[in-house]
Amino acid sequence: MDALELARWQFGITTVYHYFFVPITIGLSFIVALTQTLWMRSRDERWLRLSKFLGKLFTINFALGLVTGIVQEFQFGMNWSDYSRFVGDIFGAPLAIEALLAFFLESTFLGLWLFGWGRIPEKLHNAAIWLVHIGTLLSAYFILAANSFMQNPVGYTNNPETGRAELTDFVAVLTNPVQLVTFPHTAAAAYMTGAGLVVAVAGWHLWRDKFPEDRDLYRKGTRLGAWIMLVSSIAVVITGDLQGRVMTDVQPMKMAAAEALYDTEDSCASFSILTIGTPDGKSEKAAITVPCVLSFLATGDFDGKVEGINDLQEQYSKVYGESGEELLEIRDYRPNIMVTYWSFRWMIGMGVIGTIAAIALLWGTRGENRLTNRWWFPATIGAIVGPLLGNSFGWIFTEMGRQPWVVFGLMNTEDGVSPGVSASEVLISMLVFTLLYGALAVIEVKLMLKYASAGAEHVDAEQAQRQTTDDEPHVFAY
Repeated sequence: MDALELARWQFGITTVYHYFFVPITIGLSFIVALTQTLWMRSRDERWLRLSKFLGKLFTINFALGLVTGIVQEFQFGMNWSDYSRFVGDIFGAPLAIEALLAFFLESTFLGLWLFGWGRIPEKLHNAAIWLVHIGTLLSAYFILAANSFMQNPVGYTNNPETGRAELTDFVAVLTNPVQLVTFPHTAAAAYMTGAGLVVAVAGWHLWRDKFPEDRDLYRKGTRLGAWIMLVSSIAVVITGDLQGRVMTDVQPMKMAAAEALYDTEDSCASFSILTIGTPDGKSEKAAITVPCVLSFLATGDFDGKVEGINDLQEQYSKVYGESGEELLEIRDYRPNIMVTYWSFRWMIGMGVIGTIAAIALLWGTRGENRLTNRWWFPATIGAIVGPLLGNSFGWIFTEMGRQPWVVFGLMNTEDGVSPGVSASEVLISMLVFTLLYGALAVIEVKLMLKYASAGAEHVDAEQAQRQTTDDEPHVFAY
């Protein structure tokens, strides 16, 4: 493989790995803040125990997400210097704000929350964790604004003298139509994933029943997480539907690739659940389809027109092709159809698995019931695995469906790679990152299993918010 392919593989590996932590961080910060608020309002000690218990898991996940996120950003200068030079004015602005505003908000108030038990008034202490959650959302918003520019460039002018895209309207970048549907979709999926972790941990404790005295506590945690999962899944469907229509407007090739639709359908385009075709994907041999669903996903109308890959390839060649008939014939504007097609379906399928698990666990814990049958264990696993993998497949679809563009309509991926970096140099850094991430994965799993299996500690509610004196040393809460 050449430097371009290796650089793409490295960025894909680090991005997908990093994104395992992001949705859990966003979703879990909300639930930790919510459970602490519920304790303050009800004085039910079980909510306090849940808040401190889940706070441990959140802190571990936040730390690992921080490390992997920093490593990921190094690649813009290492492997993608031409891309960074071209869009640095636009791409750098939201990333700088994310680091200076959102990240500092998260880290500062997380420290205040961790060390502030008993040292600051409980309302201010509770506000600290809510500000951490707001920081995670702001962080996601600014990063998604940068990514949305790559999907749909707005608020810029292309300077032919410098060969760079220059920022002209920062508000337009922040209110990109792609951004306005991507952010709520991503946030809803994050809430679903964070809640899935809560359901998995609390449901597992409820199922194995090692701490009979804490059945009500874990039942509360399971049901709270399952309800958040269910509500979030509805939000994911609604925002995903809106996102599909915007995507059809600005990136019709991505929608066509998601369905492997080669020929334009003037009305009632079918959505295929499973398609078997020729090796090149251009001819369909057998398919299981749902009539008119693709038209609705793409246009909001069951009779809407959906353009096919072949027609779009011809259109893109005329609009974006370079001068010279020979170049027009060899330029391929199609993404990897197999990856785009299947990642789209796995994204949906994993989300459905998470939703079904949430409904099943709500049913299994209704009334005074608890999870006694051995068949409930797969439901607790599906509650976290489904949303977590659904998020990953969603990002794979988003980024692979944009190919061969690194910035849609402005720069091809092959033009953004660093010209002075050799394949061997990229390979070495990719191996180092892979080994580093492998070690971090072992640390993450061991820490999460250790603290999750230990269960919620017994907490003295009065001691938790006892105001200490200034002479007492600061003590880490956990």
